[in-house]
Amino acid sequence: MATWAIGDVHGCVATLRRLLERVGFDRRRDRLWAVGDLVNRGPRSLEALRWAAAMGDRLVAVLGNHDLHLLARARGIAEPRRRDTLDEVLAAPDRDDLLDWLIERPLLHREGEWTLVHAGLFPAWTLAQAERLARDTEAALRGREGDALLRAIDRKTAERWEEGLAGRDRARAALAAFARLRTLTADGRMCPDFTGPPAEAPDGCAPWFERPRRSAGRGTVVFGHWAALGLHREDGVVCLDSGAAWGRSLSALRLDDGRLVQQRVVD
Repeated sequence: MATWAIGDVHGCVATLRRLLERVGFDRRRDRLWAVGDLVNRGPRSLEALRWAAAMGDRLVAVLGNHDLHLLARARGIAEPRRRDTLDEVLAAPDRDDLLDWLIERPLLHREGEWTLVHAGLFPAWTLAQAERLARDTEAALRGREGDALLRAIDRKTAERWEEGLAGRDRARAALAAFARLRTLTADGRMCPDFTGPPAEAPDGCAPWFERPRRSAGRGTVVFGHWAALGLHREDGVVCLDSGAAWGRSLSALRLDDGRLVQQRVVD
């Protein structure tokens, strides 16, 4: 039995299948962790969702910002973006079943020394705190606050974590970290508009994992979301977004022994 973590699929299903063939993935015994953004930008978002839902308990997939954007568009509270490839999902006869499956995905999955999240964690959080916040925010997304949170995530607000946050403000800041975080100012405020490589970050903005972290030294955080960072491994963090949405590659990491496999995009 092996557990593989894979980067942002973005509807690149042909590439995903080729990658799983190369690593010898067997759904009867192996498990797969996905860092989120199963959909959008690539050509087969509907097929990606159907594949993921059919995987059952062999797949752990956390919610990414593009997955949340799909949910917002389905509710009519977000406008289409120029590079969206979601119309096929929204018009599908099984769309409601697929969207119901999607909204039930976690924002964070933690198992042993590994923590899976789409984008990042505020450095002030411990891993236990992040896990509690994820469960609370997931409940808010599925409840009466869901529409308000989906609107906020689509606006790219410059959130900052403060321990005194409560209610919707607390959930909004937590969701922003889980789904959109890349860089932070020294005082902990997100730099929401920057998507480029770390070397080109605006003055005062640095990768979230380079800020002093309460969770440092307590396992490894596996994340995606940052194609311009690309495949990145250092003590305590692994980024697996190697740019499938931009025609580069899709990456898989075997958590059992650190074996890494990359597949050039074939979609």
